[in-house]
Amino acid sequence: MFPAVTRAFLLSSMTPVCRSGVTVRRYCMKNPTKLRVSEAFLDAQVGEKVRIQGWVRSFRPQKQNLFLHVNDGSSLKSLQVIAPAAMNDPLLGFGCAVEVRGILKKSPHSKQPVELEAEQIWVIGECNPDFPFKIKERHSLEYIRQFLHLRCRTNAFSSLLRIRSEATAAVHSYFKNNGFLLVHTPTITSNDCEGAGELFQVEPPGTTFANEGSFFSVPVYLTVSGQLHLEVMSGAFPRVYTFGPTFRAENSQSRRHLAEFFMVEAEISFTESIEDLTKVWKSAFTAKIVINCYPKSYIFLSPLHLKDTLDDMLRKSFPVITYTEAIDILKRSSETFTFPTDWGCDLMTEHEKFLVKHCGNIPVFVTDYPHDLKPFYARDNQDHPKHTAAAVDLLVPGVGELSGGSLREERLDLLRSRLGECGLEDTYSWYLDLRRFGSVPHGGFGLGFERYLQCILGVDNIKDVIPFPRFSHSCLL
Repeated sequence: MFPAVTRAFLLSSMTPVCRSGVTVRRYCMKNPTKLRVSEAFLDAQVGEKVRIQGWVRSFRPQKQNLFLHVNDGSSLKSLQVIAPAAMNDPLLGFGCAVEVRGILKKSPHSKQPVELEAEQIWVIGECNPDFPFKIKERHSLEYIRQFLHLRCRTNAFSSLLRIRSEATAAVHSYFKNNGFLLVHTPTITSNDCEGAGELFQVEPPGTTFANEGSFFSVPVYLTVSGQLHLEVMSGAFPRVYTFGPTFRAENSQSRRHLAEFFMVEAEISFTESIEDLTKVWKSAFTAKIVINCYPKSYIFLSPLHLKDTLDDMLRKSFPVITYTEAIDILKRSSETFTFPTDWGCDLMTEHEKFLVKHCGNIPVFVTDYPHDLKPFYARDNQDHPKHTAAAVDLLVPGVGELSGGSLREERLDLLRSRLGECGLEDTYSWYLDLRRFGSVPHGGFGLGFERYLQCILGVDNIKDVIPFPRFSHSCLL
């Protein structure tokens, strides 16, 4: 149902007009220029009749005028609309969808460059009074997380989605400008790249293929990483990357784990040092992503966080320490840790956050992990008695481990021996072929995109940096 002004507008739009015996229908006449709110703020259409479509973010009726702020998602700021009080209607209010036609004018107020003097207001979709977000309340991220289907309508989450979009574009721009080829790696795979067994198995429902075995004839899973497929491509292209969803069947509801998340992964051929990897890694991390997001992120970040975290990440060198040095730091500290800090133990989140704080609360690379902690493809340093692998993790403030990578084992005899120890030589015979036919030294890394956003935005819970979070016992929408 539309308000009276809407009905009148619709009728007048359809009524034929007679001019000198010629009938002209109004829908054939020139319509006002349609603008997005972001375009209205450019001042180019000042003095012209325009139309804006969006949602009412505030509504203030007064004796002579109505004041509305309308937002269409193209800008964090809303456009102020001024209308005669006679245009007020019970359906016009906070949260409703409207089309407004009127004259765009310079605003006398310094905080807004333009405002729209309304001639017609069309309520396209009314908003019921039980809308969970209130006009004068600033809701916490925890509160709006309860309404996954509605939270994009809040300033906080709409800002985050703009930043996520900007960061996604910046990732692709960085790799394109630095000579990387984008590869669309498969979502369904027969590989367990991480070797941890935290896989979602894929199989059609019912008994359609009961007599034929499984659909693919082999067990298949949702991908945990595109790395092995990138390694295939690195035999023909020296720089490749992928950016897409990955899946882990971790039974966790923590602030830093998701069952579905996005990964930025890169593979570089003809490289023989961890330093070559970390240079690309840091460049990608500090590219235009943070710079582009800076003006759009103030709704999340205090000036203190901007100064102490974002600027430090952009301007300071990232310290590099070995795993052995990290263990020494942990053992010498007066901190009481829940998990052991013996050489050979994996670093846990509490250890990672302590190391970041110890190094000045900026990102830090940890290299040369124990060989037994890393997957079969990590290059063996052959440095007995410690026996480490040429692997590296990037630890960042507030999150801990953000990304991991390694040089890959390109020596056929060592790789075959490692696969044999793991009982995987037959399964990964194709992987051995990559070493048999023109192999080169290479390496790569994978960066968790949501954890990256957590880090640069100072968001505590990873479920607040992805549109539709999936985690154990929760898959809404």
